[in-house]
Amino acid sequence: MTKLKSDIEIARKAKMKPIKKILAKINVPDNDTAFSPMGRHIAKINFEFLNKIKKKKNGNLILVTAITPTPAGEGKTTTSVGLNDGLNLIGKKSIVCLREPSLGPSFGMKGGAAGGGYAQVVPMEQINLHFTGDFHAITSAHNLLSAMIDNHIYWGNKLEIDESKIVWKRVMDMNDRSLRFIDINTRGVAKNFKRQDGFDITVASEVMAIFCLANDLNDLEKKIGNITIAYNKNGKPIYAKNINAHGPMTVLLKEAIRPNVTQSLENNPAIIHGGPFANIAHGCNSVIATKTALKLSDYVVTEAGFGADLGAEKFFNIKCRKADLIPSCVVIVATVRALKMHGGVEKENLKKENIDALKKGLSNLERHILNIKKFGLKPIIAINHFILDTTKEINAVLNFCENMKVEVSECKHWAKGGKGAIDLAKKVVEVCKNKKERKFKYLYENNLGLLEKINLIAKQIYNADKITLNDEVEKKIKFFEDNGYGHLPVCIAKTQYSFSTNPKLKGAPSNHEIPIREVRLSSGAEFVVVVCGSIMTMPGLPKKPAANSIMLNKKGEVEGLF
Repeated sequence: MTKLKSDIEIARKAKMKPIKKILAKINVPDNDTAFSPMGRHIAKINFEFLNKIKKKKNGNLILVTAITPTPAGEGKTTTSVGLNDGLNLIGKKSIVCLREPSLGPSFGMKGGAAGGGYAQVVPMEQINLHFTGDFHAITSAHNLLSAMIDNHIYWGNKLEIDESKIVWKRVMDMNDRSLRFIDINTRGVAKNFKRQDGFDITVASEVMAIFCLANDLNDLEKKIGNITIAYNKNGKPIYAKNINAHGPMTVLLKEAIRPNVTQSLENNPAIIHGGPFANIAHGCNSVIATKTALKLSDYVVTEAGFGADLGAEKFFNIKCRKADLIPSCVVIVATVRALKMHGGVEKENLKKENIDALKKGLSNLERHILNIKKFGLKPIIAINHFILDTTKEINAVLNFCENMKVEVSECKHWAKGGKGAIDLAKKVVEVCKNKKERKFKYLYENNLGLLEKINLIAKQIYNADKITLNDEVEKKIKFFEDNGYGHLPVCIAKTQYSFSTNPKLKGAPSNHEIPIREVRLSSGAEFVVVVCGSIMTMPGLPKKPAANSIMLNKKGEVEGLF
């Protein structure tokens, strides 16, 4: 039996083209005002060029989402890349828009996030590691604000910040549970200003969320200025602009905010920019990247993090609302392996055919299909084919989709690249043409109260009976509304592994409760984060982290990055 090549082995043999040739495919001219090369195969598009294309007509926006994730993997990014390659193969001008990978999961449990098999974006090592330094810039901007808060207090605290009500933590782009709670100023010249602090992971930072929702540099600076950093002795909010942090923070982000362009293994354009977590934040790549792609191509393939309940819901209710985007098509990625896990099969038994478990697990796919339809969209199901999938198992999924009256495509892009996604690409084009079949709508309107919005998501998307919350959370929600934030959308932070808040409940659980543990105001990003159940904004490393296997070989090449 031929040994399968790893993703990194496949990526290393890629025949990449100079980035100016990739940009030429989408009519970005080869001059200094259009883009800045970041090496031979990566570039950043300049705002001078972006301003010139603002009046161009938008292409079709295609969202790739998935069933509820399992350890078996669904291949959402792989499918996004494969679909983009497939669209280009059938003669369509298409760009894939992805999030930048975080170092946390790259060295933790998940590994790299640049696609897989023969449907990848390259250069894989750079994308998964430091890339163009955007995340480091976001980390620095965030921590500059932290430093300026403590500095303001040290030099007299003119704004009378209540040190017990500072809501701005520090961040770093790494999984490190030991930094969740720290004591600062315990010694040295600032020992009279002791307080408790902590770290979140960079992708959970409000600066990251703002970075991905801003339309341009001016909008970025305005939103950063509106970040709530603390409350004063009278309970009034203190904003980043009150300590003049918004200017220098924007300076740190002025290069990072330009979208990054790379390519797929098949030399098709990919814009990779921004990357908030989907179980903690809104989980979408930057608005600037998406809008740029829409002006430069006829089809834009983008993704939203984790399953459709977390990712697609936030993509529609937050990103599309904020950026005035209207999706043309939704693709839900499903695998036989993951569906069997939702039907009760353990990971070590996935190699065996199990039609009964598969049919039971299809309840998860059904729930996601019904949820997408609530937004006025009719999804296409992409069966991401794995080598050990049997004909009977594939047919079971095909028959299910036929009974649900939804389009379905068996995809083999992991093994065949764009050729393996041609059928999916053709179906996506047909759905995009048929405008009468869709009428996009949000799940809720802005004028609803925050609790009403939370209730709607809990019941309509998660099929919960009710939400539960204590007096403190309810009081904070009222405080947000009384201070003019009731019109904001809500960002649900919960486990990605279940429709419930219990990650062990697979399939499509109903009759459960969604406990609201905490609510946080992201006044700069302009949404309210609703923390449900047990969710960590600073993940820890697993017992056997991916970092254990990552090293340089004798040739100086990276090994172990999946």
